[in-house]
Amino acid sequence: MSLSRGCLFRGCLSREVPLPGCPSPRVSLSRVSLSRGVPVPGVPVPGCPSPRVSLSRDVPLPGCPSPGGACSGGACPGRSLSPGVPLPGCPCPGGPSPRVSLSRDVRLPGCPCPGVPVLPPSPFSSIPGWPVRGPGPCPTGARRQVTAEQLRARGNALFQAGDHGAALAAYTEALGLSDAAPERAVLHRNRAACYLKLEDYAKAEADATKAIEADGRDVKALFRRSQALQQLGRLDQAVTDLQRCVSLEPRNKAFQEALRALGSSMHEKMKAMSCTDSKVEQMFQILLDLDEKDADKKQKAAQNLIVLAREEAGAEKIFQSDGVRLLLQLLDTAKADLMLAALRTLVGLCSGHRSRTTAILAELGAPRLAAVLGVEHEQVSLAACNLLHVMFDSLKEGLQKDFRGKEDALVLDSSRDLKLLIKHLLELLVLEGASAHGRDNALNLLIKVVPRKSPKETNNSLSLWVIDQGLKKILEVGSTVCGSLGSLPVTENSRMSASVLLSKLYEDLKCDAERENFHHLCEDYVRSWFEGHELPGKLRAIQTVSCLLQGPSDAGNRVLELEGIMDSVLSLCASVCEAHQLVAVEALIHAADKAKRASFITANGVNLLKEIYKHSERDSIRIRALVGLCKLGSAGGTDFSMKQFAEGSTMKLAKQCRKWLCNEAIDAGTRRWAVEGLAYLTFDADVKEEFVEDKAAMQAMFQLAKSEDRSVLYAVASTLVNCTNSYDHEEPDPQMLELAKYAKQHIPEQHPKDKPEFVKRRVRKLLTAGVVSALACMVRSENPALTSSCRELISRVFLALVEEAEDRGGVVAQGGGKALIPLSLEGTEVGQTKAAQALAKITITSNPEMAFPGERIYEVVRPLVSLLHLQRTGLENFEGLMALTNLAGISERLRQKILKERAVPMIEGYMFEEHELIRLAATECMCNMAMSKEVQEMFLAEGSDRLKLMVLYSGEEDEKLRRAASGTLAMLTSLHPPICKRIPQVTVHWLEILQALLLSPSAELQHRGAVVVMNMMAAAREVAEQLIASEMLEILSVLAKDKEKPRVAQAAQESLAHAVSCGLIKPNPGHA
Repeated sequence: MSLSRGCLFRGCLSREVPLPGCPSPRVSLSRVSLSRGVPVPGVPVPGCPSPRVSLSRDVPLPGCPSPGGACSGGACPGRSLSPGVPLPGCPCPGGPSPRVSLSRDVRLPGCPCPGVPVLPPSPFSSIPGWPVRGPGPCPTGARRQVTAEQLRARGNALFQAGDHGAALAAYTEALGLSDAAPERAVLHRNRAACYLKLEDYAKAEADATKAIEADGRDVKALFRRSQALQQLGRLDQAVTDLQRCVSLEPRNKAFQEALRALGSSMHEKMKAMSCTDSKVEQMFQILLDLDEKDADKKQKAAQNLIVLAREEAGAEKIFQSDGVRLLLQLLDTAKADLMLAALRTLVGLCSGHRSRTTAILAELGAPRLAAVLGVEHEQVSLAACNLLHVMFDSLKEGLQKDFRGKEDALVLDSSRDLKLLIKHLLELLVLEGASAHGRDNALNLLIKVVPRKSPKETNNSLSLWVIDQGLKKILEVGSTVCGSLGSLPVTENSRMSASVLLSKLYEDLKCDAERENFHHLCEDYVRSWFEGHELPGKLRAIQTVSCLLQGPSDAGNRVLELEGIMDSVLSLCASVCEAHQLVAVEALIHAADKAKRASFITANGVNLLKEIYKHSERDSIRIRALVGLCKLGSAGGTDFSMKQFAEGSTMKLAKQCRKWLCNEAIDAGTRRWAVEGLAYLTFDADVKEEFVEDKAAMQAMFQLAKSEDRSVLYAVASTLVNCTNSYDHEEPDPQMLELAKYAKQHIPEQHPKDKPEFVKRRVRKLLTAGVVSALACMVRSENPALTSSCRELISRVFLALVEEAEDRGGVVAQGGGKALIPLSLEGTEVGQTKAAQALAKITITSNPEMAFPGERIYEVVRPLVSLLHLQRTGLENFEGLMALTNLAGISERLRQKILKERAVPMIEGYMFEEHELIRLAATECMCNMAMSKEVQEMFLAEGSDRLKLMVLYSGEEDEKLRRAASGTLAMLTSLHPPICKRIPQVTVHWLEILQALLLSPSAELQHRGAVVVMNMMAAAREVAEQLIASEMLEILSVLAKDKEKPRVAQAAQESLAHAVSCGLIKPNPGHA
C-alpha cells in the first residue's frame, strides 16, 4: 500500500476530502468512514501530520465553537466518539491528550494504564469529559463520578436534538442514581415526554402518573398524561386532567385550546355512538317492517347489519341493544333473505366470544338452530351450518382476547352446551322432515367438531359419547337405499359423509375395548336389519356393509363375515331389480378392496360380474360391474408378472371406462364409477400410456374433479398417482433377489413403460392437459370426501409434477404453490412431508417472493422446517435446508419467522452431518441466518462451539464448504464486531486458517478472508497486533497491489490503513 500522497484512510466515502490542518496539499481522504479515521485539529496521531478521531453519534467535539455540535466548516462533523477519544484532564503522562478507546477493552499506545478495561456503561460513554466506568479505579488518577443531574442535562440536550430514544436512556439511567423524590418526579415527567414522542402511550401515562403522585400540581405531567390518555381512547380521563391544568394555569392558551379540541372530539364520538345506536334500531325496523316493499333498501340494511356485527364494538352494541331477540324475529319470518341476514349477523356476534355464544344459544335454543339447519333452502341451511360451527369453536376454545378473564367468569363450563348441540344434530340425521343437504351439513359439522384434532389430545370422551348416543343414527344415513319405501332424503354425497364420520370416530378410539364396543354396535345394527325384515331389511344390511367398508374397513370386514351376508350379496347381484343389483354390486366392489376378500370373489364372483357386464341393459349396472372387474384385474398392482386376466382384457376394460367417462349423456354419479375403474386399471403401464394420450378422457376426469360430486376426488387422485408413478416403491436388494430366485419365490417385475423416461413424458402431458388447476380445485373443497388419505395422494402427485425444475414455474402459475400450503399443514404425516418437499423444490429454483406473494411466503416456513426433522430422508433434509437458505436471504422478518419455528438448532445439527451436501447446505443456511441479531449473539454464547466450528470449516479441503463457512465469518465479523475478538480464542489454528484463505487460488475465498481480516483489524487493537506480528502483513501488502482482484485489493488496503491508524505500521512513501 502506498501512502506517498499523504495519509490515506479507506472507509465509507468515495470522494476525496481535505484533511483540515494537514500540511500536505496533496492529502486525500479516499472512502473515509465516519466511524473511524476522521481528522480533528489539534489531536496528534503517531506517524501522521493529521490526527484522527473516530465518530459515531451527534455529540459536540471538544473545542467546537458551535453549540450543540452543529459545526459549519467541516472541521468538526458533529458526531460522537468511539475508539480513540481524547479524555481532557487525564493525568496519564505521554501527551496532553492520550488516546483511549471507550468502546472496547483495549490498551492504547502511550497510555501508562496497562490492562485497564475501559467498557461503556451507557450510550454516552463516548462523550469527551464523560467519566469512563470500568471494573476498577484507574491507577493513575481518580475517576469523575456520574451524577443524576449530569444525566438529566444530557437527556435534555438529546431530547432537544430530537434523539428521543437516547434521551429516554439517559433519564432511565438517572433514575437509577437518584433517590430524591422531587428529582425522580422530574425524571418520570421527562420520560413521559419521550414515550409520547416514541408513541408508547401506555408507558407515557404510567410515568406521568408517577410524577403526579409526587406533585399533584405538576401541570406538565398532567398535560402529558392527558395526551397519553387521549391516544389510548380514554377521553373522559383525559378531559379531567386537562381541566385540572386549566384550573392551575387559567391563562395558558395551549391548555385551553387542547381542552376545546378534546371536547369537540368527545362530542363527535358520542354523536357517532348515538348514531350507531339509532342505525341499529333503524336497520331492524326496516328488516322487520312487513309493509316495506323496497327490496334494495332491505338488502342494504341487512348488509350493514352483517358488516357491523363483524367488528367487536358493533357486535357488542347489537347484543346490548336487544339484538338477539330482534334477530330471532327475523328467523321466525321464514323468509330466506331475512333468515340469511339474521344467521350471518349471529355469526359475527358469536365469533370468538364464549359468553355471548352461551347467551345466544340460551335465547335461540338448540332445537330451533337444528330446525333451521334442516330447512329446504340450501343457502339458509349452509348459513346455519356456518353459525353452528362458529358456536362450537367459541364454546370449545373460549375467548381469544385480552379480556379473557372477565368473560370466562361468566361461563364456567360449556361441555353441557356442546353435548346439547351435538344431540340435536344427531337427531336431525334421522328426522324425516329434514332436507337432504341439511342432513349433509349436519354430518359435515359432526366430522369437524367431534373427533380430536390431534393424537396429542388425550380426551376422546366426546367421540365415545357420540358413538354411544348416535352411532346407530349415523348408520341409518349410511344404510339408506334410495327409492325404497320410507327411506330418508339423501344426496349422492350423504353416504360418503357418513362413511367419513364413522372412520373419524373409529380412528379416535384409543384402546381395544373401545374398538370392540364399536364393532358390537355395528354388528347388532346389521343383524337387526338382516334378520326378520325380508328383502328390504337385507338390502339395508348390505348397504350398511358398503358404508362401513368405505369408512372403518376393519368394522366393515367384521360385519361382512356375519353368516349369510356374502351369500346374499352374490345372489342379489343376479336380481332383475336395478335398485337391488346396484346395492349388491357396489357391496361386491367395496369388498374386493382387500386382497383376502379379492381372492374369494375372484373364485366366486368374476363370472357373475362378467355376465352382468355383458348382458345387463342398464349402463348404471354395467359400469359398476366393470369397476368390480377392474379391481379384480388389478389385484397384482404394479407387478408386471402378475396378471389376473388374459392379455388385452385390461386394455379393453380401460377403453370402455374412458368411453363412459367421456359420455356426457350419462349422469355424473354414474360416470364417477368409470374413474373408479381407471383408478385400478392404471396400475398397468399400458393403460397409463393410453390414458394420457386420450385428451378428451383427461379433460372429462378433470371436469368431474371440479364438479359438486366430491365423492370422485379419491378416485381421481388415485388415477393421477398411478399415472405419475408417485406411489412408494423400493428398489429390491440384489442379494435378496438372488435368494428369491434360488428359492424359486415370486419376484416382482417392473413394466418397461414405467421407466423414468416414460414417467417424465406422462407428467408433461398431464401438465399440458391442465392437471394443476384440477388439483388446486380439489384442494379447495370443503367436502368430507377430501380425507387425509386423499390429501396425501394429491401431495404425491404435486411432488411428481415439480420433479423437473423447468416445470415448476408452470405449476406455480396455475395455483400449485398456493394449493400446496394447506396440504403441507393438514393430513397424514406422509402427505404433509410430500407437500413440504414440493414447496422446497419450488423455493429452491424460483423467486420465493414471486412464487408465494404477500403473506403467503411466511406460511411456507413451517412446512420447510418440518423437513429438517431427523425422521426425514437425507434428500428431504437437503432440500429443506436449501429452501430455507433462500428464504433467510430475503428479509429479517423471514429470518425471525425461521427463528420462531426453532429451526436454528436443527440447522446447526446438520452442520455436523457426514453427508457433504447436507453439511454444506446447513452451513450456507447459517450464513444467511447470521444476518439476524439473535443468531449473532448465539455465536458469542458461553460454552458454545458454533464459532469454533465455523473457523475450522473455513480451513477444510472442500472448497464449497470453505466458501460457506468463511462467508459466515465475514458476515458475523462485519455485523457483530465482538466476534472478532473471540476468533483468536476458539482455536490455535485461526491464524493459519486466515492466511490459507488469503493465499487461496480462489478469488472468492481470498475476498472472504480479506474481509474477515479487515474487520478484525478494525475491531480491536490487540487482535490487529497479533495479525501484524505474523506473516499477515506481507500477505496483505502483496494483495493490496493485485489489480486483477480489485475487491481483494481494496479489503487488503483497508486492513493496512487500520494498521497505520493504530500505529502498528508506518506508511511507506517510497511506493506510488
